[in-house]
Amino acid sequence: MLAEYKMTLSPQSPETAEGSAKAVLDKALRQVGFIPNMYANMVHSPGVLNTYLDGYAAFRNDSGFTPAEQEVVFLAISRENGCEYCVGAHSLIADKFSGVPVEVTDAIRDGRPLPDARLQALAEFTRVMVASRGLPRRTEVDAFLSAGYTERQILEIVLAIAVKTLSNYSNHLFHTELDEKFAERRWADPR
Repeated sequence: MLAEYKMTLSPQSPETAEGSAKAVLDKALRQVGFIPNMYANMVHSPGVLNTYLDGYAAFRNDSGFTPAEQEVVFLAISRENGCEYCVGAHSLIADKFSGVPVEVTDAIRDGRPLPDARLQALAEFTRVMVASRGLPRRTEVDAFLSAGYTERQILEIVLAIAVKTLSNYSNHLFHTELDEKFAERRWADPR
């Protein structure tokens, strides 16, 4: 999903950025080893990219979710928000680095039920949190907790939603081109 309006700001790089934008791009380069197209755009507001990087690292390091569960959360949020860039990028990360079975990744991408009941509960609760703007019904919380997750992990999903909202909305506005390294898992929002 792309915004009707397309931002006209040119992507930044560590070589072209100055001041706080350069500092946050240098930080990003240390964290991930390259500057994704998304970061090159988001850095026009150094606070947006810095908040994204810090929140993303906190979710990855302290959420209590496994790497596979983390990808399920990121994919569910990004699909619900219609972010073609993030669904494509996280699909490849899920497949190659986080140990998510391709059937699970494909089910999320296609909006189908997941073949794993616990991951399905996680994906569905994450989707509900996005769609309801953080107002899940008691039965939806009970289903999430009954799948073996915790109340603390509800807050971790809130963190993931905050992080992905920064990237998803930025990508909508910039019409961010998917990096070549993620291209094999390109995704188009069917809605």
